[in-house]
Amino acid sequence: MATTTMPTPEAQPQAAISPVGRIIGMFFSPKATFEDIVKKPSWIAPLAVIVVLSLGGVIALNSHFDWRGYIAQQMEKSARTANMSPEDKQKQIEGGVKAAPIFSYVFGIPAPIIGILLVSVILLGAYNLMAGAGVNFRQSFAIVSHAMVPATVVGSILFLTVLFLKPVGSFDLENPVATNLAILLPEDAAKWLVNLCKNIDVLELWKLVLLAMGFAAANPRKLKDGKSYTIVFGTFALWVVCRVAWGFIAS
Repeated sequence: MATTTMPTPEAQPQAAISPVGRIIGMFFSPKATFEDIVKKPSWIAPLAVIVVLSLGGVIALNSHFDWRGYIAQQMEKSARTANMSPEDKQKQIEGGVKAAPIFSYVFGIPAPIIGILLVSVILLGAYNLMAGAGVNFRQSFAIVSHAMVPATVVGSILFLTVLFLKPVGSFDLENPVATNLAILLPEDAAKWLVNLCKNIDVLELWKLVLLAMGFAAANPRKLKDGKSYTIVFGTFALWVVCRVAWGFIAS
């Protein structure tokens, strides 16, 4: 009687680095960490770090930011409110003061996750279409989630430092950390130029380098000789062009 040999289940790749170790590895050994991440993708730990930092930033902002002064200042700049009566302006300011803290929580908490999701989808398409990298969504989401952590940590520390060191009312909400060239522009600079200079940013550059390293680890054979960097920086350049064009149209 013939015997049937049962197929042996294929062994699943195991992560050699713990979730916490992967977070730390993003700062000190990103290449080796990404090689581990693409074998066993995960994203809960980096997303938790990013959400906690975002929540802390929103709480600090609402406790130390002059929403009334900011809203009044924005209304003075807007042509839409130029012909409003002082009474109507005051009503709009009061409504804004009540809504702004609530809106900051609604926008500030899910926004980073949504942003990571969009970047993951865009880069997944870019790498697979332009290089045939064969990256799957789990890998893409894990790479992007981890790549965002270092700049988010450093950016949050700088954000809180500037927020609490500056007098209430002098904090620049539109460019709070100022790690970009926009800090060198005059206040009346064209909006398109401001948008361009805001993207020439040290923290953004850090993110792009880590993203390129992460996707290169997903398929070293097809993403060698700097091809991964070309795809990441090329995709980012396209985004900057769109943002600058919008600023030019709106200015």
